[in-house]
Amino acid sequence: MIAMSTIPERFLKNVYVNKNAVEKQIRCILNDYPVVENETMKPWLLRVISVIDLTTLSGDDTRSNVVRLCQKAANPIKQDILNKLGIDNNKLTTAAVCVYPARVPDAYDIIKQMGLTDTIQIASVATGFPSGLYPLQSRLQEITFAVSKGATEIDVVLDRSLVLTGKWDELYNEVVQMRQACGAAHLKVILGVGELGSYRNVYKASLISMLAGADFIKTSTGKEVVNATLPVGLVMCRAIRYFYQLTGVKVGLKPAGGIKTARDAINWLVLVYTELGPEWITPDLFRIGASSLLDVVVKSLDDCTKLIPKM
Repeated sequence: MIAMSTIPERFLKNVYVNKNAVEKQIRCILNDYPVVENETMKPWLLRVISVIDLTTLSGDDTRSNVVRLCQKAANPIKQDILNKLGIDNNKLTTAAVCVYPARVPDAYDIIKQMGLTDTIQIASVATGFPSGLYPLQSRLQEITFAVSKGATEIDVVLDRSLVLTGKWDELYNEVVQMRQACGAAHLKVILGVGELGSYRNVYKASLISMLAGADFIKTSTGKEVVNATLPVGLVMCRAIRYFYQLTGVKVGLKPAGGIKTARDAINWLVLVYTELGPEWITPDLFRIGASSLLDVVVKSLDDCTKLIPKM
């Protein structure tokens, strides 16, 4: 965390992002690092599963929904598919489950019963999700509640109006207070990139969030019209890399919303691998927020087994 007085001049004055260059770079990355549709996809798909924050954020969520979610997180691949893949004694899980604050006690209870509190993180969206347009005090109380009930990660929502009006000091101070409210829990800051207006604002919001103590920066709530896109991901990766060069601190990236296919997910892994390095494509530094993606990836894994010739 860096003192507010040092931020505006050093980090926000000369930020320029060339939209065409960003989008061209994405095309180059995907062309230079193709993942072929055959058995070589298997390790990529398994990696995708290991970094998913399996999510349910519906207005009709109940304890039974959360039970199913946690069971799925603990056993994401059915045994018959594991057998086909030749994986024995499988310990693969998703990285986390993600729920509303009111459902955190259910998630904690279930994960604890399964003996997986050290394996599967319990994430909760807080701070007036998805808009962030609530009084700061109530947003901080949401964080405190979720952490007290067992949340180990808090996905907070930025007040996008502060970005759009250039109130960087206020934005920084809000995130600092959210960081403090999280205590030992990881702070994942949702930028809401589809509502920030420009890549330049995405970069600045990323940097401010990291300077204020974010452990992860996250693209979206999943509720915006535009959510996670690879060009936005590239801008966020560049901010993460700059922050690492500046401080020596590694901050994670979490795309969420709009990642529907196995190919989408692998493309995100490729982007992060090429921009930040292999150490960033682990659950400690990369997550994908998703609800339906897991089923799609498991189906793709099953399809991979059909491509393997029988001897």
